[in-house]
Amino acid sequence: MNVIEKGACVGKGTRISYFSHVVASAVIGIDCVLGQNVFVGNYVKIGNKCKIQNNVSLFEGVELEDYVFCGPSMVFTNVINPRCKFPQNESQFYKKTLIKEGASIGANATIVCGNTLGRHCFIGSGAVVTKNVPDYAIIIGVPGRQSGWMSEGGKTLNFDENNEAYCDKSKTTYRLIDNVVTRISES
Repeated sequence: MNVIEKGACVGKGTRISYFSHVVASAVIGIDCVLGQNVFVGNYVKIGNKCKIQNNVSLFEGVELEDYVFCGPSMVFTNVINPRCKFPQNESQFYKKTLIKEGASIGANATIVCGNTLGRHCFIGSGAVVTKNVPDYAIIIGVPGRQSGWMSEGGKTLNFDENNEAYCDKSKTTYRLIDNVVTRISES
């Protein structure tokens, strides 16, 4: 059984599996898939065509842009220093976390609040993200560290002597300049 509170905005074509809970102020885009036991909290915004696997909680302060993938049991936080004796359970205490278009977060990864994950970045399973992540970056480990770059299509980017890399899946060429990856063409 699901609980979709009155007032929640759920886009056309979105599917929500068993034992999930969407609160009244949440906004979910079109054609999303939410697995079992997903919680979508107050004022959470989920873009279009996102996939949120089983056992993921999106707490107030979290925003997902379009095409974001959240792996099974990955974790979002929203308070930097939680204390039971001195509760911080109001909006003023919550740090914003933005997950940009096309980002993928692996199973059991943890995203510490107050950070932004860049477009099409890839967070490895079990990684702990403690700082902002650049577009197209691959992050692994505890604490998370960058190990390379990944295309929009999910292929590792290997840059040549001209600082260019081509992805045959997304049919796109990328350029790396000053530790920033940009798309330069589509064929």
